[in-house]
Amino acid sequence: MPSYAAVLRPPHARRTFGAALIGRLSYGTVSLSLVLAVKDASGSFALAGTAMALFGATSVCLSPVRAAFVDRYGPRRALVPMAGCYALLLLVLAAATRHPGTPPPLIAALAAAAGAGTPPLGPTMRTLWRRLVPERELLECAYSLDGVAEELLYVAGPLLVGALTACASPSAGVAVSALLVLAGTVALVTSPVAAGPHRESAGSPPGDLRPAGSPPGPTGPAGVRSRWPRWPRQPVVVAAGVGLALGGLDLLVVADAARHGRPAAVAWVLAALSAGSVVGGLVNGAVSWHAPARLRLALLAAGLGLSLAGAGLAPNLPVLGAATALAGLFVAPALTTSYLIADESAAPDARTRAGAWVNTAVNAGSTGGTAAVGVLVGRVPLALCFALVAAPALLSGASALPVLGRVSRRPRRRRRRRAGAGSGART
Repeated sequence: MPSYAAVLRPPHARRTFGAALIGRLSYGTVSLSLVLAVKDASGSFALAGTAMALFGATSVCLSPVRAAFVDRYGPRRALVPMAGCYALLLLVLAAATRHPGTPPPLIAALAAAAGAGTPPLGPTMRTLWRRLVPERELLECAYSLDGVAEELLYVAGPLLVGALTACASPSAGVAVSALLVLAGTVALVTSPVAAGPHRESAGSPPGDLRPAGSPPGPTGPAGVRSRWPRWPRQPVVVAAGVGLALGGLDLLVVADAARHGRPAAVAWVLAALSAGSVVGGLVNGAVSWHAPARLRLALLAAGLGLSLAGAGLAPNLPVLGAATALAGLFVAPALTTSYLIADESAAPDARTRAGAWVNTAVNAGSTGGTAAVGVLVGRVPLALCFALVAAPALLSGASALPVLGRVSRRPRRRRRRRAGAGSGART
């Protein structure tokens, strides 16, 4: 039976996972720290927003490229140079924003360069989980634990930044982010699990999700046939839909709280979303699922979309908080299942890259959802805005239809085979 204790029991599992979490905590602290530091140094929200946008754009768009280096050269040879350059640029940014007077173009250029070097610690850790727990059920449990921990890091990160800015300048948060990623990366790559690129024997990867009798996919660089030569289609599409929905939801909650005259309520409504996501992720990892992963993913996306559409009908903020908590139940399981399908669909030497595509889809979708809702709010009724935000998740859930068709046809195929066998015996 899958359990979180079993996931952490293999040798080096706790050490490797703990090291990855230390490094990934940097991603929970760097965004707010960078915005506060640039605003404090320049006095301009516009420059702070521009620097953060450039940092996020280069980080998200180049994520699959950086992950490809990890696949090719292994975590030790690829992550250390990335983390070193990333940490160095963050320290330079911290120094540049410590006092006013740094030219805005230089701050923007440093932010863009730092984002380009962000080490893919999340996709790398998900690849390393397969080495630690190759069993299918334990791997899904490990991915759920990983997703829940990441959710908590993004809650703890801003709290840590708040504590730092209370006793030091905002640039201290940028410097601490650099030290966290460097310490976590070094601890991660020194684990015996991180030695060398990921390799498996030729043939389909373990847990290959291709239906029986389907034609083989293109041959990957290592001679292993993979259904997805470039990027895993269904999990990337669903992850983008989830990202669009969540990115739009943040702004819609702000607008709804302002409409009710309680702007401070935004914090606990969004906290309800995170709490629901944590609960959903823990339950998802503790259950042995029998339904196909692709079907589960599509249904989870549809559940998220329906919950968000219903949230638009909430008459008050407590009901809105309950609706967002319900929507949160689907978030972590949907992302966990997306990463799992991407891992199982890719060739062994492309798994980090496949996970990075899912990561990129979530982050790019979130940015796009925020931008789209920013245009709609004030022009369209809020209930309709919620429905439009839910639409991408609902549409991505339509990918369940082909899977349902295959599942419903399987019993009929078996019955036809048995009937044919019986008639042959009589003749």
